[in-house]
Amino acid sequence: MADILIVIPVYNHAATLRDVAMKALEHHHPVLVVDDGSTDGGADVLQGLPVRVIRHGENRGKGAALLTAARAARDLGATHMVTLDADGQHDPVEIPRFTRLIPDHPGAVLVGRRNFSGSGAPAARRFGRAFSNFWFRVQTGRSVGDGQSGFRAYPVDLLLHLPLREPGYAFEIEVLVRAAWAGAEILDVDVSVRYPPGGRYVSHFRLFRDNARLSLLNARLTMRSVLPWPHAGLPGAARREEERVTPLHPVRSLRLLLKGDATPVRLSAAGGLGVFLGALPLIGFHTVTILFASGYLRLNRIAAVAASQLCMPPLVPALCIEAGFFMRHGRFLTEVSLETLGYQAVARLYEWLIGALVVGPVLGLVVAGIIYLLALVIGGRGDERGRS
Repeated sequence: MADILIVIPVYNHAATLRDVAMKALEHHHPVLVVDDGSTDGGADVLQGLPVRVIRHGENRGKGAALLTAARAARDLGATHMVTLDADGQHDPVEIPRFTRLIPDHPGAVLVGRRNFSGSGAPAARRFGRAFSNFWFRVQTGRSVGDGQSGFRAYPVDLLLHLPLREPGYAFEIEVLVRAAWAGAEILDVDVSVRYPPGGRYVSHFRLFRDNARLSLLNARLTMRSVLPWPHAGLPGAARREEERVTPLHPVRSLRLLLKGDATPVRLSAAGGLGVFLGALPLIGFHTVTILFASGYLRLNRIAAVAASQLCMPPLVPALCIEAGFFMRHGRFLTEVSLETLGYQAVARLYEWLIGALVVGPVLGLVVAGIIYLLALVIGGRGDERGRS
């Protein structure tokens, strides 16, 4: 049976903290409260309760508070910690929903999927959840029901092992993405949520500053998701240096991708998608578009971006323009001059677009077929070596 610590990070929620802690104690103990520099008395309201308290001298952010809790949990011999907010939105009666799952999924991050129906949840919360869920899928190719929920269960070793940098609210998004990259299981747990009526809900979310941090985090994580060096693995796992995925060694990289959850069909689909989008006149936005599309469709980003390089100018754009010109005028463009490519640039972009809608799918299918055949050959050779 796992040793589980209940963790309640708090910053200026003295009005609700004692009630949350008392109800948590009814369902599990020990309980740890991390007071993140509260100025309203904070954890002072817990006097008389059998609760452990750690105090930050100043406000460092929710992420910093959770990492402080993780280090304390390790020192106490706990293997897991269940976190819930101090503002009363999470019902401690649902703590057993997490503690019952932990023994069967000891390496998983369990995320409370809040039921917003009839909860009085602010519209910003609903939008924020959908926004975070979308980016999580783009960055990891996996789905989560509520990427912003603070009602969670973490393996302590995993939390302390991941390279986490966000000290504030963005921490809870970063930790999910990096846990997914490491190969950890991400499981949804249905929970209720409560918000005070009449707009009395108190939030410390800073609209402009925290949204800016979230935007920068999502941009950084999205760019990192396509880079060809490995992510941090699970605690205790090691990845050999020669197992890097790199375009410099395509055969070895393809073999490595096939060792994971990539299949010949999905790798070929990623390559075909990359070529199709690479053929479109998305000048300056090809890579970003391919990252979004392949991530959302759960296709391999590296394969998609690498295949799109086949569409770099001048060959494929010229083919698309010629095809588009022919569809518009019934003849091919034979004059290449300042007049046809300079002053008539808007017309050429239009022809590039309509031509790409024909050339892109055809070329994408050809590339997908080649990748599929190569993957079958390489995969088959790997199986033969494994049997020998």
